Amino acid sequence: MTQEYRRLTAGEVRALESQSCMAADWADVEVASGFSTAWVHHVRFSGKVRLGAMDTEFRLPGGVCKHSGLRHVCLHNVTVGDNCCIEHIQNYIANYDIGHDCFIENVDMLLVDGRTSFGNGTDVSVLNEVGGREVMMTDKLSAHLAYIMALYRHRPLLTGRLRELSARYADKHASDRGSIGHHVSIMNAGTIFNVRIGDCCTIYGASRLNNGSVNSNEFAPVHIGSGVICDDFIISSGSHIDEGTMLSRCFVGQACKLGHNYSASESLFFSNCQGENGEACSIFAGPFTVTHHKSTLLIAGMFSFMNAGSGSNQSNHMYKLGPIHQGTLERGAKTASDSYILWPARVGAFSLVMGRHVNHSDTTNLPFSYLIEQNNTTYLVPGVNLRSVGTIRDAQKWPKRDGRKDPHKLDYINYNLLSPYTVHKMFKGRELLQKLREASGELSDIYSFHSAKIRNSALVKGLRFYEIAINKFLGNSVIKRLEGTDFRTDEEIRLRLRPDTPIGRGEWVDLSGLIAPKSEVDALADAVEQGRMDRLGDINDAFGRMHANYYTYEWTWAYDKLEEFYGVRPDDMTAADIIRIVEKWKESVIGLDRMVYEDAKKEFSLASMTGFGADGSRLEKEQDFEQVRGDFESNPFVTAVLKHIEVKSALGDELIERMRKVMRGNTQG
Repeated sequence: MTQEYRRLTAGEVRALESQSCMAADWADVEVASGFSTAWVHHVRFSGKVRLGAMDTEFRLPGGVCKHSGLRHVCLHNVTVGDNCCIEHIQNYIANYDIGHDCFIENVDMLLVDGRTSFGNGTDVSVLNEVGGREVMMTDKLSAHLAYIMALYRHRPLLTGRLRELSARYADKHASDRGSIGHHVSIMNAGTIFNVRIGDCCTIYGASRLNNGSVNSNEFAPVHIGSGVICDDFIISSGSHIDEGTMLSRCFVGQACKLGHNYSASESLFFSNCQGENGEACSIFAGPFTVTHHKSTLLIAGMFSFMNAGSGSNQSNHMYKLGPIHQGTLERGAKTASDSYILWPARVGAFSLVMGRHVNHSDTTNLPFSYLIEQNNTTYLVPGVNLRSVGTIRDAQKWPKRDGRKDPHKLDYINYNLLSPYTVHKMFKGRELLQKLREASGELSDIYSFHSAKIRNSALVKGLRFYEIAINKFLGNSVIKRLEGTDFRTDEEIRLRLRPDTPIGRGEWVDLSGLIAPKSEVDALADAVEQGRMDRLGDINDAFGRMHANYYTYEWTWAYDKLEEFYGVRPDDMTAADIIRIVEKWKESVIGLDRMVYEDAKKEFSLASMTGFGADGSRLEKEQDFEQVRGDFESNPFVTAVLKHIEVKSALGDELIERMRKVMRGNTQG
């Protein structure tokens, strides 16, 4: 924005009046150096107005050129930066500071009326429609901070302090003037009321924007398109809101995409969420929550890394005390088409829900499971999703689909399929299944777990799946810890195995994308309660440190689990013990990859070819299928699985050979 302004000369006033311009008081109109009256026509000025230079042209789609300038617009208390084109404003622009190189055309009204915080400080009644878990929106809201604000109600001092900090931030950024950043385009839009708009934003055809912030920037522009209606909102950098989307009291995180008449109220959407066609009410959509179908309703639930099948539905209302119930699908959980869950319920991580479930299941300690409904009964198949090609494909695709370009990222996302969070649950799940079998007998056909049923064969396989996954995780951790070092003695191995920090022991939590030791989260909560941390930015930095130290903390957790799982104290571990662990690891990794390989093979079976080969023989069907889907052995995912087997085998063999050298050295000694 130009800093130096001067009053209009008498000649400039006469020129402007001859071009159908008028002012309540020409003395209140100031202009920058280089200002020319040639590009100002049919403009009405009131209040304090400042105008920049108008030296450039805008080249529009189709080759049309328009010179910067003001035409057919009413400005009240407005500053216009250099080289802007503003024309055909149906009502007026009031109380705005507009950056340079902006193009604003055919807009009904741009207005700030009174002091506003632009969506900051707005409460969102997430998870519980009738209140009790409100999250206060700010520009700095992260998925992790929102998680604590919504769910840590057992610490009222903590949540109260967080509300104070959020309210303070909102008050600090409140103003009676709005801002429109540099290089902003606003065309064919309706009323824009009490909205702050960042750099490089594009708003085309929006119907109404009311009380909000559009936090666009040059690295990650925001696009708001045709028919969009937003009331009481914050939209973060890199997001794309289009095609009749309607948002009321919603936070939209970085690189989200909402379109095709999607409707949401009282909801939070964090990084890389996608919503199309359907509806959301009071949801906490953690990173990579995806719903694409018109018949899908997400209500009063917490999700992350989740894909909602068509017709997925939940109910938070049992017609007693109102819509007070909530539920959780932990990270990576999916719903199949036409699935239904009656809240309250909790579904374990990376599980698949099929059918209608009305019995309030809690499978948090049985991750990677199937929940299948048969004759109004929930059947649980523990651990089976570990062998699913879909699970592995999901884990590979999420990092590739991170669309965030903003160098300042609000959410810290851990993509690991196996982590202390999920593996700890497998330890609990393994113990739980063993106790079920002991209590009901090994020959029972059906085991009852809360309101679900587990078949004998599913329980046995579940124990095996969890054991394979635990072997894989702990083996991975040991190999990573010992890589790149030639050891001479068992004592050198033990020294290297010892953790670098005591942080990481005990329970871990998933703060909607951020996986961290609960002890660190509790320490952060204590610091906030005691006033030692009193800025939202400092809290987000603390989350960043947890994320940066993940692998250091992970090893501390894994180290503690070695004795529990392998029956040998790490302080007494020898090269022979390492070889035994790596051999089990190799067996588990290769075995799991083989299961995934066989699961992928089903996609190329004759049954999968149904619908191919329009009119011909089986040969033509196979040829048509191959032209469309390709050959199984050359499929990129299949070749990656085979390569993974090869690479992991070599990695394990290399460590085993280093350990054998230590054993030979011990023998010679």
